[in-house]
Amino acid sequence: MPKASQLFKSLGQRYQRTSLNLQINRFTSQINLNTHPDPDTKPIIFFNASTRLVGVSLNAAFALLTSLAMRLQKVPVIHFVCQAGMSRCVLGTDHNDFSKAPPCTACIAQSRWLYSSSMVIPFTYKSDEKLINLLRGLSLERLMELEYQPPAREIKIGNKISLPPVPLGHLVLPAIRWVLRRHTLQDDELTRSLYRKYILSADRVAEQFSTLLNHASPQAVVLFNEQFFPEATARWVALQHGIRTITHEVGLQPFSAYFTTGEATAYPLHVPDDLELSDSQNDRLDAYLSQRFHGQFSMAGVRFWPEMKGLDESFINKATGFKQIVPVFTNVIFDTSQPHSNVVFPHMFAWLDQVLDIARNHPDTLFVIRAHPDEARPGKASQESVSQWIAQNNAESLPNLIFVDSSQPLSSYELIQKSKFVMVYNSTIGLEASLMGMPVLCAGRARFTQLPTVFFPTTTELFRQQAEEFLAAQAISIPPEFKPNARRFLYYQLYRSSLPFTDFLQEDGIWPGFVKLKKFQPQALTPSASPTIQTILKGILENGDFLLESDL
Repeated sequence: MPKASQLFKSLGQRYQRTSLNLQINRFTSQINLNTHPDPDTKPIIFFNASTRLVGVSLNAAFALLTSLAMRLQKVPVIHFVCQAGMSRCVLGTDHNDFSKAPPCTACIAQSRWLYSSSMVIPFTYKSDEKLINLLRGLSLERLMELEYQPPAREIKIGNKISLPPVPLGHLVLPAIRWVLRRHTLQDDELTRSLYRKYILSADRVAEQFSTLLNHASPQAVVLFNEQFFPEATARWVALQHGIRTITHEVGLQPFSAYFTTGEATAYPLHVPDDLELSDSQNDRLDAYLSQRFHGQFSMAGVRFWPEMKGLDESFINKATGFKQIVPVFTNVIFDTSQPHSNVVFPHMFAWLDQVLDIARNHPDTLFVIRAHPDEARPGKASQESVSQWIAQNNAESLPNLIFVDSSQPLSSYELIQKSKFVMVYNSTIGLEASLMGMPVLCAGRARFTQLPTVFFPTTTELFRQQAEEFLAAQAISIPPEFKPNARRFLYYQLYRSSLPFTDFLQEDGIWPGFVKLKKFQPQALTPSASPTIQTILKGILENGDFLLESDL
């Protein structure tokens, strides 16, 4: 794009962004003028430093609207807001230059737009010389294991007691992997330097968030995600204080949120044992699946498949030379779901190593390894990818193995229909394959393994044994509860736990996944006007389950 066009586009986006921020500022000011917090009610603290730098992401909007709804109910709200409070933050890390400081000025300016009419407790950065000296010279392994107990940090539980050692290395690890776009970290100075900066930043969050909790004595804390280190650290501190924490993430439906007292990226979801879907609920689920099976879906504002192609003639011709087909669906190795999934295998590539060995021993079976579509997303491409693993292991030299790259819009659902059984790590397509009546052998803990929906061996040896039995069997017997359980779980995900914000939000037209407010009156953010707001407020203030009471 010519420089003049780039400049024009940039100026246009800046103007749009300012207009959207003015709209938010006017709306929040209107609420501030007409509401007064109840001094006898304990406050709710909101913290979501990892949702955005500038603009308003979905999760930033979920937190903002929830806080405004709280204020309309006269509940005091405190926003814990970063004001250059970290040496390095997750979204502010430059992937091309780790030494580059975060864009704090722009981020602070955006925070002013969002919270100008709110009670804000800012946090700033100050280095801890004792911790700096402790970190100096540590190997990557020692950094991962680091726990730190600074002096004079206390919490209020009856008589004051010291805060226990903070597992900073553990709290930082998922964010490091996400930023570096890999699971296996390299023990080089660039990685160690970034790790040290994240640890110093997490320690600063721990210190100042603990101070805030001591003074505010909140009834609950609402946090984005729980994997990125600022919010993960705040959650850990809140739990030490005995304070209830709620985390949120993007839900399964467009413009929807998922709230939980557990870990949002693990998606804990209780589906009643006696739940049976009605005819209308089954029809609604079937309509959704019909769209999904044609590639008509998006997550967090990203549409992965603009088109979807069926199996071509060359594939069909090759497949006729084999006894059976087994698709293998992978995940993105640095995704925030992965720490919850690694309970059988240490990580996804360890599972793929076993799959490759199985493939070598079964030349009569065609194995189709499919990379996740998000693995090569522009700006978020994996630095430890399945395509690299394929090349490193010379996997495509096997005559009975086909690799489908993340950019290929091949229909996974058509592939499943032609298969004997399906292997997955923790991909949602495992649930969908089960819905299609297909045997699914799952290697990682997934959202849907909370119910018996797939075959999920508990050890690597049992996984291998199950795979061998499936490959040798004339037919695979599927437990009768798998398919109905899959339908029940997916229905709950879609229509009970995915809380729609479609009445309040729409795409901002600037960046995918970023939003602006629709035009609505403040009263729309009250429990009587919005089932979503009713569900969230009941969940936070009354220990509710964050599930919509009505799903139709």
